[in-house]
Amino acid sequence: MQIVVDVPNHYLDATHRAPEDFAQEAKLAMAVKLFEMKRLSSGMAAQLIGMDRVSFLAQLPRFGVSVIDLEDDELASDVTHA
Repeated sequence: MQIVVDVPNHYLDATHRAPEDFAQEAKLAMAVKLFEMKRLSSGMAAQLIGMDRVSFLAQLPRFGVSVIDLEDDELASDVTHA
């Protein structure tokens, strides 16, 4: 499947990005959001945009998304049982 989005040139001018950079950033933002919504695992999201998992996870803080999304009690339980 392919998704095509028409982006007027003034958006590229406003972001001061080359078309290729804008496209990559848009794909990354989409993958991050799908990961955040728990629609894709980190590995699947990374693979979707042609990135390795570790590099994808390293980008999450730029978007305000936590690598680990556990409630405090879940995290405490995981640490206790590790």
